Amino acid sequence: MKSSVTLILGGARSGKSLRAEKLAEASGLPVTFIATAPKIEGDSEWQERIEKHRLRRKDEWKTVEEELDLPRVIDEASGKGALIFVDCLTLWLSNLLFADRDVEQGIAELCDVLSKSAGEVILVSNEVGMGLVPENELGRRFRDAQGRMNQNVAAVADRVEFVAAGLPLCLKGESK
Repeated sequence: MKSSVTLILGGARSGKSLRAEKLAEASGLPVTFIATAPKIEGDSEWQERIEKHRLRRKDEWKTVEEELDLPRVIDEASGKGALIFVDCLTLWLSNLLFADRDVEQGIAELCDVLSKSAGEVILVSNEVGMGLVPENELGRRFRDAQGRMNQNVAAVADRVEFVAAGLPLCLKGESK
């Protein structure tokens, strides 16, 4: 059975994670939350951000922390009558880049799993192509890969929303 895939896009602090959390909660389904944030030792501001996200999660949600093997974890957690919530694809992509993994292969594997998985999937991702051109080569590689990833995931998604100022705009599929 094909899943229902929802991609929530937006800029930093746009409200995209909150929107995804509301959709997950409203589904009434058991939720597996997949966190992709890397552990950064000695960065207290980063740890505070992660903790704020943790505190907003429902106690009954199962949490899986996975920085690199996201397609495998989605595949393992997939099932009819369940919801997978990934926050966020942007961090996962940067993890792949910093681990010197094949980004294009990773994106292809992700899209393949999404197109075959059963149950509901909600993915959060940043839209980074609307700002300044990064000043260094790594920044430009990341921005370009992020844009390609968002396009590829949007192509297999049933619904795509863009969130700005906490307000969702439906780009594809039916709005909820």
